[in-house]
Amino acid sequence: MTVLQIRLNDNLSLKDPQSTELGEKIIRHSIPLIDQLGFEGFTFKKLSVKMESTEASIYRYFENKHRLLVYLISWYWAWLDYRIEYDTHHLADPLQKLDQALRLITEKKIQDNSFPDVDEEALARIVVAESDKIYLTKQVDEDNKEGLFRGYKSLCKNIARFVKEVNPEYPFPHALVSTALETANQQIFFAEHLPSLTEMSEVDDPYKRNYEFIRSIIFNAINREG
Repeated sequence: MTVLQIRLNDNLSLKDPQSTELGEKIIRHSIPLIDQLGFEGFTFKKLSVKMESTEASIYRYFENKHRLLVYLISWYWAWLDYRIEYDTHHLADPLQKLDQALRLITEKKIQDNSFPDVDEEALARIVVAESDKIYLTKQVDEDNKEGLFRGYKSLCKNIARFVKEVNPEYPFPHALVSTALETANQQIFFAEHLPSLTEMSEVDDPYKRNYEFIRSIIFNAINREG
């Protein structure tokens, strides 16, 4: 099994958690705990108990739990960007590249054995439930200047590039892609918690239905049936 590393902005953490055994332990235990408790119920004290370590040891890596959440969700977007690049680099047809990117965005996530310290299935649930908390804050502009959202912006940029390859005349590729990414997560959240707001709750496989919905939004917008 090949173990890979996702390179992230140094400003996301005080010390790169991927560089030490303790840091990897923080990532490995924080994801299921946030998934279980929700971000509001999650604390470094609870994490330290789960890790059989100290709160002080966690603070050497992250100044607060918000920064840890930003790190985890940034890792997810960078991982998804990596997967899209890996799965589309051999494709010549821009329609196929765009379609494959949308499949990867909307599919139900499973464990990626190349990254054994990350539970991608649980992390995807965190992204669906908590991702808006990383930028709907008073310090969003400062965080942006520090490059904390670079992974998300890179993902949007790369998919928007596929859109432009399909239809160079379409004027809103970045707006379309960022809207589709947010909508894809929102529809799964609605299906699970507010089912009357979405048709995704009416089918056995909401992820497949979500792919069909997001695909229709993008392909109709850029006037391509595919």
